Amino acid sequence: MRIKLREARKSKGLSMTYMAHKLGYKSVSGYANIEYGTTNVSFENAVKIADLLNMSLNELSFEEKLHISSKKQLA
Repeated sequence: MRIKLREARKSKGLSMTYMAHKLGYKSVSGYANIEYGTTNVSFENAVKIADLLNMSLNELSFEEKLHISSKKQLA
């Protein structure tokens, strides 16, 4: 997922700083940890990221990496 996410972000000409700001993180590391795969993404942020990149959740393969409490919202 992280390679696909990084490539999608770069292909849109978006920086990690921009993504972090749009997601409401106070620092870039909040978003970077998602892209690097060290932090699971919440459902809400997965939707926001997909929207920012004009892609579906399936295209970004987020369905496998969503935070466990967020998966309950999908049921």
